[in-house]
Amino acid sequence: MVEKQFTITDTAGIHARPAAILVNLASKFDSEVNIVHQEKKVNLKSILGVMSLGIAYGTEFKVNIEGTDEEDALRELESMMQKEGLAK
Repeated sequence: MVEKQFTITDTAGIHARPAAILVNLASKFDSEVNIVHQEKKVNLKSILGVMSLGIAYGTEFKVNIEGTDEEDALRELESMMQKEGLAK
């Protein structure tokens, strides 16, 4: 399992558009991909789950991934969040 902590840098937080981008990217991987925020853990492949967290600007969250392609999944998710200005 791999895990990394991020901080939201987008002033709008994780709203519909970035949530959809995250879900679409996470869905490409076979590994189990979860996002953890304030002790709540949801499947990053579920847009409703991601939106239910209400992650706002400046908030910290973790992504944990377990499976055969976990390293690739973490690398691509991190790259996408930085490129979109969503999190660092």
